[in-house]
Amino acid sequence: MVPPVAVSPLIKTARWSALLLGVIYGKQRFDYLKPIAEEERRVEEAEKKAREEQERIYKRLSEANSDTILK
Repeated sequence: MVPPVAVSPLIKTARWSALLLGVIYGKQRFDYLKPIAEEERRVEEAEKKAREEQERIYKRLSEANSDTILK
């Protein structure tokens, strides 16, 4: 087995810096996108309620039209 190679302190510092910058960027990006996603969910929920209401009305009308003597 080959003994591990000593990694340069510059490379170690660069790796840790990149990791910390990535975490900071991810947090900022999440904070930016969170309100947008909440608004999209709210709009989607309102559209879903309207769509379900339309389907309910359509179902009632189709049932009412099918209850005729002329079957």
